[in-house]
Amino acid sequence: MEDQFILEKIRNTETIDYGFNLLLREYQKRVYWVVRRMVIDHNDADDVTQEVFVKIFRHIGSFQENSKLFTWIYRIATNECLSFLKRKRTRFLLPLVDVERELANHIDHGNGMDGSEIEKLLQKALLTLPEKQRMVFNMKYFEDMPYEEIAEVTGTTVGALKASHHHAVKKIEEYIKSNQTSGS
Repeated sequence: MEDQFILEKIRNTETIDYGFNLLLREYQKRVYWVVRRMVIDHNDADDVTQEVFVKIFRHIGSFQENSKLFTWIYRIATNECLSFLKRKRTRFLLPLVDVERELANHIDHGNGMDGSEIEKLLQKALLTLPEKQRMVFNMKYFEDMPYEEIAEVTGTTVGALKASHHHAVKKIEEYIKSNQTSGS
């Protein structure tokens, strides 16, 4: 669906509900998986995804079309993920390592985390990355976003993103090598 058509429907008071339903149909699944890769747990991902769309609904009027609609939505989703993870650490007074351990446990035993052992190992490897580095890797690997678009989402230079992605790949490779041989 064309973003311009969706925006026209949302900006018209007579078709705003229809427009927002179109936006949900177009982007809800993608946003869910963006969020799910960051927060891991299905229930948490559902809650954060809902919060993302509440924010989109409240702030769609401020979208100035300086970027693609999904880039703007992705920025909101990633910010919500970071806020959620920060709240989770603060609420439980957990150090980052304990939150990562809890999320890794969801990969092994949580509902809806299907996939081969190597896919689960990749998800666990991603949890060892700093959150922003994980976001960059997710955008590049799972969403196949160009560095220029990632730069718009993160407010980071393309050069810094390439370096961050390179470091993330190296860390992931090391994690997988060391955990594959030990039987994960």
